[in-house]
Amino acid sequence: MFPRLLILLLTVSLLVGIAARPSGGAGKSVGYTVKPTDTLWSIATKHYAGDPREGIWKLQKRNHLAGTTIVAGQKLVLP
Repeated sequence: MFPRLLILLLTVSLLVGIAARPSGGAGKSVGYTVKPTDTLWSIATKHYAGDPREGIWKLQKRNHLAGTTIVAGQKLVLP
C-alpha cells in the first residue's frame, strides 16, 4: 500500500510541477536611457510613487549599481 501511495504522490507532484507556470505578476521590465541631466533621484521621482529613496534602491539593485553614479546614454532597467 505504501509504495503505491508514494508513486501516486510523486506522479501528482511531477504533473503539478510541469503544469505550473509563472504568474507574471511582476509585469514586464521597462528600459530607460539616461539623459545628460538625469540623476537616480530624478529618475526615481518620475517613475516611482512615494519616497524616492526606495526607488533609488530598487534601481540600484535591479541594475547592479555599486553607487549612485550614472552617465548619459547608460541603459537602465526600471523594475
